[in-house]
Amino acid sequence: MFKEFNSLNIPLSKIIKKDFYMSKTKVGTVLALFISRKDNPNRVPKTSITLDAQGILDNKFYNKNIKRSVLIATKDSYDLALQNDINIDYGLLGENILIDYNPYSMLPGQKLQIGTTILEISQNCTLCKGLSQVDAKLPKLLKEDRGIFSKVDVSGTIKLDDEVYILNNLVST
Repeated sequence: MFKEFNSLNIPLSKIIKKDFYMSKTKVGTVLALFISRKDNPNRVPKTSITLDAQGILDNKFYNKNIKRSVLIATKDSYDLALQNDINIDYGLLGENILIDYNPYSMLPGQKLQIGTTILEISQNCTLCKGLSQVDAKLPKLLKEDRGIFSKVDVSGTIKLDDEVYILNNLVST
């Protein structure tokens, strides 16, 4: 009745559900969420964010550069700054999602599931002039540790304290 998919004989109807053909490994938790608004120069903390293929709804960068639509940072970056006597508040690195897992070694194409959303890693974050305005040492210190960009693969919602999973393909499509 269903068309079979490759040698694993997975019905097509199940392959359409992205989480069926991926295993997932819990790696962390969401610690903070932020958006940028045109009417506010500071990052705006949120308890949840809604994402679709164009990025984060209500964010000033929505539908701008899809590969850079979501910036993920780790608490490790803030800890590194603090170890170097730079005390900065969460959100000052420009992240949308702050997690307690360090994703900086992830490669483009790898995926994270956070809440009901699946994000695909697209590129490492480049340094911006804004970091030197916070502290002159910050750009050099966080050269490889500022954040990682992702694009939305599956629309959904992310909330504070949501679990973070790395998704692994079981079937190559």
